Amino acid sequence: MTDRPDTPADLRTQTVGAIVTRDYRTAAVFERHGIDFCCGGDVALGDACVAARVDLEQVQKDLADATATAPAAHDDDVTSWTLTQLIDHIDAAHHTYVRENAPRIGALARKIEQVHGAHHPELAEISAVYGDMAAALMTHLDDEERVFFPAIKRAEAATRAGEAVDPADADTLRTGVGQLAAEHDEVGGALHRIRDLAMGYALPPDACATYDLTFRSLREFEADIHRHVHLENNILLPGMAALIA
Repeated sequence: MTDRPDTPADLRTQTVGAIVTRDYRTAAVFERHGIDFCCGGDVALGDACVAARVDLEQVQKDLADATATAPAAHDDDVTSWTLTQLIDHIDAAHHTYVRENAPRIGALARKIEQVHGAHHPELAEISAVYGDMAAALMTHLDDEERVFFPAIKRAEAATRAGEAVDPADADTLRTGVGQLAAEHDEVGGALHRIRDLAMGYALPPDACATYDLTFRSLREFEADIHRHVHLENNILLPGMAALIA
């Protein structure tokens, strides 16, 4: 792992994305304080704290506490991976997760809307926002797997061999940097909206077991997407841009 900053002042000017990239344990701190580290990962910590209306000193203390011990041996330093290795991990861990869980969670959201919607009208919007997001996300995954990921792998292989990147792949990457980031922002916005509608996933007094399962599943889905988008926005996309710089 890369050395951490020695003083709080060093952290103040570092981007949130860079802090999480260096040690993913810090993500839990940002989640707790409502600081966006994936789509908003290019914002300096000091500015992110102002935007989230949280105390910078407290956040820095919490970050120090979260990283006080050495990372576990199984905590991989993804910054040392090739882009091809990172893509394979994203595909296996996160794309698979979305494909396996998105339909199930959508069905749960529709079910609690039908049962509890009369007393909790926000459930209708949660179900609608989630459904639109999940559909867009599936198209996004397809585009990555069929178009962008193969182009990145070919471009990286060419670069490592000392060869020029194929012009068609270079065009694909130029298009992809902006397109994928914009689509990530849309997913992030939808997740924020769902969390707000669900009042931070706090259960109402009349919540049944399915209500509880739905909110727990949505919270888990959000956490996985945050990790997923962090890996792409803060590591993959910059590496992708460097291939055609």
